[in-house]
Amino acid sequence: MYFEMKDIEVNYDHIRALKGINITLEKGNIITLIGANGAGKTTTLKAITGLVKIGSGEIWFKDQRIDVLPPQKVVSLGIAMVPEGRHIYPFMSVKDNLLMGAFLRRDGQEIKKDMEMVFDYFPRLKERLRQQGGTLSGGEQQMLAIGRALMARPELLLLDEPSLGLAPNLVQRIGEAITVINEQEKLSVILVEQNAKMALKISNKGYVLETGNIVLEQESKDLIKNDHVRKFYLGG
Repeated sequence: MYFEMKDIEVNYDHIRALKGINITLEKGNIITLIGANGAGKTTTLKAITGLVKIGSGEIWFKDQRIDVLPPQKVVSLGIAMVPEGRHIYPFMSVKDNLLMGAFLRRDGQEIKKDMEMVFDYFPRLKERLRQQGGTLSGGEQQMLAIGRALMARPELLLLDEPSLGLAPNLVQRIGEAITVINEQEKLSVILVEQNAKMALKISNKGYVLETGNIVLEQESKDLIKNDHVRKFYLGG
């Protein structure tokens, strides 16, 4: 298996944030984790990157166990995360924000090529190249956050609520961009989203998290038809 989480538990003090979850991802696919606030979605991504320590279980990526590694080593293996809230550098230019995504790399010419690749996906960033990141619109900042992650040349991209706070037309554009990047760059994606409609539309498989448990796991096209999902996550 390309990526797998086995019986993962995470505890915050005396609170069990994740209760033995199991997640698999095949290379080149998009999976999505949907659920309400506090369900454990962001904690799952942080467990993958080593930003929170797991209490028990194992995480495997390309036949290597990664839950025992520090975050910087996880990144160097080809895993990049776009955090909730974007967390761009507000006083740095768009160009310098993008270059920060390549800070572990030393292949200067390839970095230039990858920056042009980012501009192909998000032309607006090229127009704003010397503008400070903090002066961009919310949608542009999300494009910048995704572009910065792509500059690390990852194999696995973790996206935490990329549609958060965006207007409906921008949500659609971000969803389309994720799909195109997945297809053209052969990039595997784990997408955390409260916008279940968008997430299930662009993903291959979905997991529904509720209070730290996976309560449903199906192909996305089947989850869209599920009565529980329709009632609680798709508006009936």
